[in-house]
Amino acid sequence: MKNIFTLILLTISLIGNAQIIDFNPDEPSITKHEVKINGKSIDYTAEVGMQEVYNDDDKTSAFLLYTYYSRPNLKNDVNRPLVVSFNGGPGSASVWMHLAYTGPRVLNIDDEGYPVQPYGVKENPHSILDIADIVYINPVNTGYSRPIKDEDGKFDKKEFFGVNEDITYLAKWINDFVSRKDKWRNPKYLIGESYGTTRVSGLANRLQNNHWMYINGVILVSPTELGIERNGPVEVANRLPYFAAAAWYHNQLDAQFQNMPIQDYLDEVEKFTIEKLTPAMVKGGFLNPDEKQKMAMQMEEYSSVSAEVFLQHNLELPYNYFWKELLRDEGFTVGRLDSRYKGLDEKEAGGSPDYNAELTSWLHSFTPAVNHYFKHDLKFETRNAYNMFGNVYPWDRTKNNNTGKQLRQAMAQNPSMEVMIQSGYFDGATTYFNAKYTMWHIDESGKLKDRLHFKTYESGHMMYLRKEDLKSANEDIRKFILNNIPKEGEAIKY
Repeated sequence: MKNIFTLILLTISLIGNAQIIDFNPDEPSITKHEVKINGKSIDYTAEVGMQEVYNDDDKTSAFLLYTYYSRPNLKNDVNRPLVVSFNGGPGSASVWMHLAYTGPRVLNIDDEGYPVQPYGVKENPHSILDIADIVYINPVNTGYSRPIKDEDGKFDKKEFFGVNEDITYLAKWINDFVSRKDKWRNPKYLIGESYGTTRVSGLANRLQNNHWMYINGVILVSPTELGIERNGPVEVANRLPYFAAAAWYHNQLDAQFQNMPIQDYLDEVEKFTIEKLTPAMVKGGFLNPDEKQKMAMQMEEYSSVSAEVFLQHNLELPYNYFWKELLRDEGFTVGRLDSRYKGLDEKEAGGSPDYNAELTSWLHSFTPAVNHYFKHDLKFETRNAYNMFGNVYPWDRTKNNNTGKQLRQAMAQNPSMEVMIQSGYFDGATTYFNAKYTMWHIDESGKLKDRLHFKTYESGHMMYLRKEDLKSANEDIRKFILNNIPKEGEAIKY
């Protein structure tokens, strides 16, 4: 039977526009390892496989790469949580949180997250594997995951590439995975980063309402808007706290602000943003000139960008201009996803950086590490390239692009479900203040606010790349999970 299956795989690899399927989904790679977490050594198993995606006709339409970490031979395994992990993009592989955050291995990088040689991984002393099993999932066209193509090398993109489509097939995949691993009784948690927060917010609702799989908690790392509107004056005013945070990090402020602890400083900036800047910007072109000048002067104090520049933009300073402007006098740009990182442009003039300084730094260390790790540590090989970022174009955002409200519905239906948001102060893509705004508006009734938790860190989009935040952010997840599981025999009700 195995030889017949191998023949089938080889045949598939020769058709479909040179499609490569050189693995057996019935035989994942399983390896044994050890890691010391919080000073205690634990044994664990790593399973790497390619599990099928079944379409509505129950035919295989794709294979998804997963890496499943579990602890063998534990008593009371039914009480051990399962954490299902996604990254974002939406065309991003799961490598980021897998090899830098919650897993048993993390990148070999310096304490602030910058690449060092030799490239590779080391033990993660803060992994949550001590208290939970973790599965990292790569959606179609990310990592080694691939769709099944026809003889012309084509596949139905509409089955996978869209807010609703993504949630639909991944929910079915998770249902299948949980059944195969016999985890239906275990507490379950979803964690997503960036677009992955859109994904897991929708999955929480879809799993409960279409698969009757109830989720204990959802962790949103550097969340997107989740379909919650913030256009116009609110969106523009919400930029200022991030501008202020980045200026604080780069020591661009006057001493009265620079010497303040960052949270105290940002509390002041947020108060100004909510109580004065937003109401002023609502007036648009009818804002009194003196008041407009006053707003610009205060924005200069908080961001170090001159009032003149703010006035030239009618107070609506674009993010990309800020990344170019903040350190223009020093000859540097700052990163988008993490503004701690500096870049070098050919010209100091202009309104946008030449490249994303933080992303180039991250790819510098992540790419060689993940390719080496799968081959040598996890013993998994394929001729497919590992897609750090895969082609998922066009992505349909026209249907059900309101996963924040879907998450609220899931919470309302499940009295035990809680949500934690994690955000870095220096993230200029999914800013910490927009993340806070998202939390405020997930449930505008206020009835669920005690089940929504907010954590911030002195880093950027991937806060866990900073050694100090790797420890604190994992500990926040650990406490969130352990404190959230209902006590045995405790009724789940309002």
